[in-house]
Amino acid sequence: MSDGPSILLESARTYLARGYAVIPVPARKKIPVLKGWTDLRLSASDLPTHFNGIGNIGVLLGEPSGWLVDVDLDCEEAVALAPKFLPPTGAMSGRPGKPASHWWYICEGIKTRKHQDPVSKKMIVELRSTGAQTVVGPSIHPSGEPYDPLDGEPAVVDAGELAAAVAALAEAVTEARHGRKERPHSQPGALGAPPFQASDAVLRRAAAYLDRIPPAISGSGGHSQTYAAATAMVHGFGLDPEAAFSLLWDRYNPRCEPPWSEKELRHKVTDAASKPHDRPHGWLRDAGPAESSDVDLSEFNPEPRRGVVERARSERPPDPGPFPAHLLRVPGFIEQVMAYNLATATRPQPVLALAAAICLQAVLAARKVRDERGNRTNVYCVGVAPSGAGKDNARKVNKNILFAADLVEHEGNEDLASDAGLVTAVEAEPAVLFQIDEFGRFLRTIGDPKKAPHLFNVLTALMKLYSSADTVFRGKAYADKKRNKVVDQPCVSVYGTTVPEHFFESLTADSLSDGFIARLLVFESAETPARQRAKALSVPEPLKQAAEWWGAQQPGGNLFKEHPKPIVVETTPQAGEVFDALASTVDAELAKPDETGRSLWARAEEKACRLALIYACSANAEKPVIDADAARWACDLSSYLTRRMLYIAHEWVADGVFDARQKRVVRVVRKAGGKISRSELCRKTQWLTQRERQEVIDNLLETQQLRQEEESSSTRPKVVYALA
Repeated sequence: MSDGPSILLESARTYLARGYAVIPVPARKKIPVLKGWTDLRLSASDLPTHFNGIGNIGVLLGEPSGWLVDVDLDCEEAVALAPKFLPPTGAMSGRPGKPASHWWYICEGIKTRKHQDPVSKKMIVELRSTGAQTVVGPSIHPSGEPYDPLDGEPAVVDAGELAAAVAALAEAVTEARHGRKERPHSQPGALGAPPFQASDAVLRRAAAYLDRIPPAISGSGGHSQTYAAATAMVHGFGLDPEAAFSLLWDRYNPRCEPPWSEKELRHKVTDAASKPHDRPHGWLRDAGPAESSDVDLSEFNPEPRRGVVERARSERPPDPGPFPAHLLRVPGFIEQVMAYNLATATRPQPVLALAAAICLQAVLAARKVRDERGNRTNVYCVGVAPSGAGKDNARKVNKNILFAADLVEHEGNEDLASDAGLVTAVEAEPAVLFQIDEFGRFLRTIGDPKKAPHLFNVLTALMKLYSSADTVFRGKAYADKKRNKVVDQPCVSVYGTTVPEHFFESLTADSLSDGFIARLLVFESAETPARQRAKALSVPEPLKQAAEWWGAQQPGGNLFKEHPKPIVVETTPQAGEVFDALASTVDAELAKPDETGRSLWARAEEKACRLALIYACSANAEKPVIDADAARWACDLSSYLTRRMLYIAHEWVADGVFDARQKRVVRVVRKAGGKISRSELCRKTQWLTQRERQEVIDNLLETQQLRQEEESSSTRPKVVYALA
């Protein structure tokens, strides 16, 4: 119930952590009364002020919440018919008297649309987006019923698809109430053709026909493909050029690689409408629904698609495989921290234990050592593991060791609400480790300036801090000089944990190219280890003493805090040869045209240098030396993590909705062992419509990412898809 202030506040924090902007709504009300609520963007620190008693919680929809949208079913007929029309989603809510009346989606760019009964004018279904809000649990409805909380993962859908589905649902409800009534669109007809009013039925048939035409692929007959599609609309269905353009723009263009500009696509429509055709005008329209549903794909499938196959093959980087076991051993302090971690973990995670221990050693040695080239120990590490696989223990171990050594000032806050707060924290303690749970959601929230501009600046500040460890960091410039922040040699490290889906879904082409992802060291543990009955153990005395030793070091004397003079750690000639070998690899990779590869490889040597410095500090704190062992471990680790991230980027980062669908289907097949029956694939891709699924499969077969096979069974041969 919302009557509990703590429950209300915790729920608000949960929604905010998922990237949803929340606003206060009066108790047992559905409408916010706060002035300017549409522009309200509450941070974590603001929540206690607004959710401190009895009240309801509203979620801002559309842009403020990462394009979370709500399809509000306002009548019983809409609730009953929704499963037949709306795309499947993992997030539905309601209340006891009206269950499953809210279907939630992530749908970028869609606008709010209301569909009313044409007779009673009462609402049938409302698609709520930017500028709207919906009250969610644990809020209380005016009737006294509790709202369901917004749980589950909303499906990611195309804006045109969702808008059409909602419109079709509203039309079905209207027909059920009042019978079928054609509502003609006033259209002047195609150029050179008699005026024709295209009914909803004709437009739906034209859209269905268009959906079955394969998309245009650059370099593979894309111009003729799109011209043929435009001809089918203006000549075959006799549509007005504007109506034809709208259908092509909404239903066809998003699938093209790359999509046409508005000017280019309009030119195609105008060109197709102005030229004569050897078939009777409107032949597809007049053929009837059954006949016009059969598309002759040969007309729209030019031969030179071989280039697509070659491109798909050449761009797919190899998977370097699971984390190499030999990289798990770092002698000295890191090895001892890992042993303590694994001994106290309910589910021991060696890879995550390594990542967290690296970050702990990094912050202990921060601003106290550097290598001969000026590299420092600050690193940004991410631990990726399934839910319930034991991600929390590594963060707790770091906390416990810092607390035992009386170095708690080196651990930053777990929530970064703004770039100003981040810089203030670094100014107070320039050697700091931020440990962030749900790092994938954090990235998804702050990685888009449209979602939360004040949080997006956190990302910019983190990138600047990463590169400022060997120089002076200057924050934003203000007219009031007292507010200007200057920090000499800040050494900020980050250890984030996340589940794979949240992190990988946060990856975008922009985040890869702008350099933030390239700064990350991503440690994956795909398994959920067996549970052990671990005992709670106090921090071992050797670990406590080692941390205290680092805390006592102050190179630079009394001015260490303000202006440190880090000790220079020597690099042996043998280690230099190892770094040179990695540098040659990086140069070869940078010469390739792949932009994603260039951005990731550009940071590989720098990360290796930082890791080698951390290794040296762990192996011998009092006299660290970057020897061949340190260099080999660091270069091997940096190279492996770079190659693994390249593979992940290929698997997850998509160019548009259609590409995202393809990649997700490929992941489903790979997760099934590289081979899956058609029936099983259909079952596991219920988030796709039958048309979308077939379209994706056809293109994967054509580009030879999948191959189709038949396996004998007791009844009839079974269709199977396998990774090529």
